[in-house]
Amino acid sequence: MEKNPLEPTPLPPSLRANRVPVGSPLYNDMVEFMYDEAEMFDTLRLRDWIAMVAKDIEYTVPLRHTRATRDQDKSVVRTVQHMYDDYRSIMLRVMRVMDTRSAWGEDPPSRTKHLVSNIRVYRTDKEDEFKVQSYLLLTRNRFDSASFDLIPCERHDVIRKTESGYQLARREVIIDQAVLGTPNLGIFL
Repeated sequence: MEKNPLEPTPLPPSLRANRVPVGSPLYNDMVEFMYDEAEMFDTLRLRDWIAMVAKDIEYTVPLRHTRATRDQDKSVVRTVQHMYDDYRSIMLRVMRVMDTRSAWGEDPPSRTKHLVSNIRVYRTDKEDEFKVQSYLLLTRNRFDSASFDLIPCERHDVIRKTESGYQLARREVIIDQAVLGTPNLGIFL
């Protein structure tokens, strides 16, 4: 019997290995974490967001290159970054925006909406850490402009369960665009 080429191929078991079921209490906790974080970004509650960030965080946004289909594994360049932040540099960015008058790129602040979707949660080798993959569509408007920026991304996070709640321990943001359609990245993705 010949296979119909239009029939969808089921996901291989390896893609679902360690995946936390949608709707489970742990999955719901991760979704709420992501939605709360988005709201904090969009309402400029950056000091509240810092409480959700682990002290050993690594926050990266590598460059994207356009490559042929056979070279897609080379389309993300991690040796060069739009952003490479740790806890200290994130704190400096937040203090600069919230406490000084020197954040010209974000004063007045951008109006943003972080639209988070396609959330997948996976267990890791560490009992208290979870890998969370999501898509982000960021809308951004500046000043009195009628136009706005769209920044589509894929995020790869590690979220850690602590005594005080969940914390973001690692984030890698893969921006879909090879050439950014926004004047700066003075915002968090």
